[in-house]
Amino acid sequence: MVLLKAKTRDKASRKVHSIRKQGFIPAVLYGAEIKNLSIEVDKKEFEDVYKDAGESSLISLEIEGKKFSVLIHQIARDPITGEFLHVDFYHPSSKKKVEAEIPLIFEGEAPAVKELGGTLEKALQTVEVKGLAQDLPREIKINVENLKTFEDRVLIKDLEIPERVELLKDPDEIVVHVTPPGKVEEELAAEEKKTEEEKAEEEKPEEEKTEEKPGEEKVKEKPEGEKGEQKKEETKHK
Repeated sequence: MVLLKAKTRDKASRKVHSIRKQGFIPAVLYGAEIKNLSIEVDKKEFEDVYKDAGESSLISLEIEGKKFSVLIHQIARDPITGEFLHVDFYHPSSKKKVEAEIPLIFEGEAPAVKELGGTLEKALQTVEVKGLAQDLPREIKINVENLKTFEDRVLIKDLEIPERVELLKDPDEIVVHVTPPGKVEEELAAEEKKTEEEKAEEEKPEEEKTEEKPGEEKVKEKPEGEKGEQKKEETKHK
């Protein structure tokens, strides 16, 4: 298990801006059977650990000599620079299952791409699972070398996962397949056309949107005088 050292943070005396300026990331530890704890971790060390463990693998968080098995539960990044601004570490129960999103790693080259000129279509990039934290995989690898024709596909039920981990998706949902040459371009063209039509519709003046549709005839209200004449005529016939 990867080790990451942290130290407690005094929120009153150390402002987050000052912490980041000194090369640390403000963080919090919370979870089963522990009190919430404000901490800080070394920026460079955390980047290395995150690259190695991701958000679905347990890491060992050491705080002043005491170790906790935790998940990197949530991160906040600067929208411009992408730098880490804050981290939530979650200490899960060893008996209670948790849900996590696991990245999919596609390996190999599909024969339907190499030999038939198709395009590899990845319908999913991650998949949700449920299990004990210690059983969760860091990633799920998928070998696409069995995609030999345009009919071949990898489904959720084909994914190889640890025995005690449950997939939270429809077993028959497509994960990856190969589309024939030209089909991708056709789909993109159709999508582009649909977008242009929707944009044109949005730009129409309101009065044009409410105009009568072809083939529909608006029922015109008769003037008051004509209504009166019609009533008299009906009375005569009676």
